[in-house]
Amino acid sequence: MAFKSVLCVTGAHHSDKDVTIAAGLCAEGDANLSVLIMASPPLCGSIPEWPKRRAAAIARLEKRYRQIEKFSHDMAILEKTSRDIQKLLAALWTCYDVDTEYCDQASVGDAVRQRALCSDLTIVGPALLNDIDLGPLVINGSLFDTGKPVLVVPKGAEATLSPRRVLVGWESRVEASRAVREALDLLSGAEEVRLTLVDPEVTCTGNGTEPGADVAAYLTRHGARVSVDRLPSAGKPAATVLAQHAIDTSANMIVMGAYGSRRLRERLFGGVRRWIEAKPPLPLFLAR
Repeated sequence: MAFKSVLCVTGAHHSDKDVTIAAGLCAEGDANLSVLIMASPPLCGSIPEWPKRRAAAIARLEKRYRQIEKFSHDMAILEKTSRDIQKLLAALWTCYDVDTEYCDQASVGDAVRQRALCSDLTIVGPALLNDIDLGPLVINGSLFDTGKPVLVVPKGAEATLSPRRVLVGWESRVEASRAVREALDLLSGAEEVRLTLVDPEVTCTGNGTEPGADVAAYLTRHGARVSVDRLPSAGKPAATVLAQHAIDTSANMIVMGAYGSRRLRERLFGGVRRWIEAKPPLPLFLAR
C-alpha cells in the first residue's frame, strides 16, 4: 500500500528535526502529514483536607501552587511549539495538520494509538528516539497497539520512502510477514532487495526445504527484484550479522519484524536504540 497518511509524534521540548524529516518523506509520496505534539502534566491529586498542623498545610498548598505554575508553563510551551511547527510546515509542505495532547504518561499510548489507527505509517525521528520517557510509549501506541508500521530514522540517516537497496531481515514468523506486506511499495520500487536469513533451518514446515524461496517468490510476483542471502551467525547476534550485511550490500533501509510481548516493549525500544547507536545510521522499517 502507498503511504498517504503519515503520523509524526514529537515532544513539546523537542527540536523540529523530526518534523522536518517527516515533511520531507511526505513530499516524496505526496502524503498528508499529521503532527502530534505531546506534553505531560505534573503529578498532582486533589487538594487535601486542611491538616491539623498548619506548617504541613502550607507546604502542601505551596506544592500545589508550583504544580499549577508548571501546568501553565507547559501549556504555554505546547502552544508555542504548535505555532512554530505550523509555521515551519507552511514553508515545507502543503498537506498537513497539527494537533496537541496534554496527558499523563499512562495515557500517552492511547492518544498515539487513536491517531496511528488512521495513519499508514508513524515516523520515529532522532529526537523521539533519544527520549527515553516518551519514545517507548509512542512505540507502544503506534506499533504494538495498532498493527501499523513504524519507520525509525536515527540521527545521521538519509530518510527516504524510495530506497534503492533494501535489506529484509526474514524469519518465518507473522511479524516478519507483516513487515514485508506493509513495506511492499518500498520493496517493489527498489532496485535491489536482499532477503537475508541468519542460520536458517531447513524444515518441512516453517522455512521449508529452501529457506527464503517462498517469500522471495511472493515478492517477485509484486515486482520486487529479490535475491536470497543465507548467512551463518558464527556465534554473533543475528542483528549484528544483519547490520554488517547491510553495510556490505550498501543498503539504504532495513525492513524487519518487531518481535516481543507487551512485557518486552521497553526492552525492544532500548534494544533498537542501542542497535542503531552502534551501527551505521539506516532507516529501520518495523511492523508487528
